Amino acid sequence: MADKKPGSSAELELDHELPPGEDGDSPSAASPQNGGAAAEAESELEKVKAERAAYLDRAARIQAEFENFRKRSVRQQEEFREYAVADAIKSLLPILDSLDRAIKTKAVSLEDFRSGIELIDKQFHDALAKLGVEPLEAEGQAFDPNFHQAVQMVDTNEVEDNHVIDELQRGYKLKDRLLRPAMVRVARNAK
Repeated sequence: MADKKPGSSAELELDHELPPGEDGDSPSAASPQNGGAAAEAESELEKVKAERAAYLDRAARIQAEFENFRKRSVRQQEEFREYAVADAIKSLLPILDSLDRAIKTKAVSLEDFRSGIELIDKQFHDALAKLGVEPLEAEGQAFDPNFHQAVQMVDTNEVEDNHVIDELQRGYKLKDRLLRPAMVRVARNAK
């Protein structure tokens, strides 16, 4: 303690102390003027903080609303998918009713039974047509792998090469989309 080294902290503080300003700008004299500016700056800072808090609150609310909207949309889409087939089922129920009546009825002849089944078949095709389901025409058409599934190639000269001889199972499309390809036998001309 008795020995102060040059450059010690006590000596540095004294060496670096600034002299008071000329116009009475000593730290004690500046306080009343700076106090007003500091209070104004503090007030401005509080305004900015309040504005920031309001924006953050608004952003949080908008984010919560968006999340709720997203969840609601997902739930509505799931409900739509679950019940979308309801109209299709409603159009098929009369056909089921007709089949049930046909099973319970004791037909007088085989011809009566056949005509009843033909009516049910027509009813079924009409219901599918209302839903946008159309059968594919295959017999006599050129083989198209986009619409036909070849299950057998038959050597024959009676039908053009690579044309459908007959249809083993009918194909269907829904509007422009293929539901099921037709299962067909295709001609292969022997040379």
